[in-house]
Amino acid sequence: MPRARRPPRPRRPGPAAAPITVERVQTGVRIEKRLLKVLKALADYHDLSLGDLLEGIVLHAFDGKAPFSEDSLKRIQDLKRVFRLDLDASASHRLKEGRP
Repeated sequence: MPRARRPPRPRRPGPAAAPITVERVQTGVRIEKRLLKVLKALADYHDLSLGDLLEGIVLHAFDGKAPFSEDSLKRIQDLKRVFRLDLDASASHRLKEGRP
C-alpha cells in the first residue's frame, strides 16, 4: 500500500531574506558603448540601478547560476536589436579598443 505523502512544510525566509549591509565604492569601469546601453535599459525595465543589476549578474555568475528569467532574456534580445548590439559571449575575449 502506498505511503501517504506529507503536505509540504511552509517555507521560512532564510538568511538571504534579511538585508545585508555592505560597503559600496564608486568605480570607473570602461565598457563597450552598446552593451552599456542595453544594461542601462534593462536596469530601468526592472526598476533597478545599474550597480544593483551588475551586482546581481555577478553574484549569480559566481554561483554558476543563470541571472535572467526567460522574460528578461526576451527583453534583452529586443534591447540588443534596438541598440544594434551584435556581440555575444564568443566575443568576450576578442574585444579591443578602437580609436575614438
